[in-house]
Amino acid sequence: MKQSCCDVLIIGAGPAGLALSISLADAGLHVAVVERQPESVLQNPPFDGREIALTHRSVDRLQALGALERIPEAEMSPLSEARVVNGTSPREIRFAPDRRAHDSLGTLVPNHLIRKSLYESARTRPTVQILAEHTATGIETGRESAALTLEDGTRLSGRLIVAADTRFSETRRRMGISASMRDFGKTMLVCRMTHEKSHGNVATEWFDYGQTIAMLPLNDNASGQHMSSLVLTMPARQIERLLASDEASFSAEISARYRRLLGSMTLSGTRHTYPLVSVYASRFVAERFALVGDAAVGMHPVTAHGLNFGLLSEQTLSSLVAGAVRSTADIGGEPVLRRYEAQHRRATHPLYLATNTIATLYTEDRLPARLLRSAVVHAGERLAPVRQTLVATLMRDSAGRLPRSLLRRAFAPRFGA
Repeated sequence: MKQSCCDVLIIGAGPAGLALSISLADAGLHVAVVERQPESVLQNPPFDGREIALTHRSVDRLQALGALERIPEAEMSPLSEARVVNGTSPREIRFAPDRRAHDSLGTLVPNHLIRKSLYESARTRPTVQILAEHTATGIETGRESAALTLEDGTRLSGRLIVAADTRFSETRRRMGISASMRDFGKTMLVCRMTHEKSHGNVATEWFDYGQTIAMLPLNDNASGQHMSSLVLTMPARQIERLLASDEASFSAEISARYRRLLGSMTLSGTRHTYPLVSVYASRFVAERFALVGDAAVGMHPVTAHGLNFGLLSEQTLSSLVAGAVRSTADIGGEPVLRRYEAQHRRATHPLYLATNTIATLYTEDRLPARLLRSAVVHAGERLAPVRQTLVATLMRDSAGRLPRSLLRRAFAPRFGA
């Protein structure tokens, strides 16, 4: 049996796992990352349709990790404003940044390029070992050490094991950690669309009856065409029909579904689908074990905090581990892990609950829900506490805090104005 020792073992080479490996290496630790996918996929991840709305904090974090500079500037789209529309209501809630602090609400970046940039940055750290095309088949933790057994019989030992292997984490289950899962019974279709009219760098989240459409503003393509990322949420059977339709039929239907607000729209590239399931682990830690990224908190995309929370989790954990290194404390000991769990739960749990509440209310089409949705929007126009609650829920930064000043709220008189 082959054996190898290091300080920290990470399962999963997604954004959270790779970011954590970089942070820990920079703290002077030796890290092994176990990933099922082949090296070729890690080097050049395929486009998966997802555009990530990074908060300013997350952009700064990627820069600190040496990843931001590896993303082409043309692929980083500024998000100058956002609006939320409910059904057929002529009213909408608009959000804009505090111009004294930032010129934009955030930055949209393709998910596959974030993964690629983090992998490239991790490969520059000599104390990070990425074990591609490997699966952890066994896990052991004890008072003094922890170990993983791989499918080829290799045994890896260390002082801490971290699972970063998706919201459906097999490692989490093996460690006996349960998770609350909310299946919304819907499927999300994502793709890029070109269109006739400019989006003005404004993102729209339209909670229509029978569908939810988000249009995320991207930079113009190489041909100078206006482009957005479509995020369409509907029941699975309807999404399957759209997925199977030819490009011309798909483009025509999306243009109609969006009421031609951006003019004629044309599919640009491939279509991708994802089930809408949110996850919150009952515990984030166990003996010499921690969860980060989606393995800890898998968010509904409506508030766009999934990857932001993933980066926050690795930053929180790596900061505590680095502190333990400096004080010569046990990096996998209970004090470090308990502090991590407490901090990350405080940062994520309120927004997780609020996001699920919003997703349930604004995707429910029965009459009582429709009436309540309208009441909330109208109350938001008249009552400051309601407006502040809506803003706080939708626009909190990735640390779960409110911005220094609440964002501007303006209710346009007509949808599309």
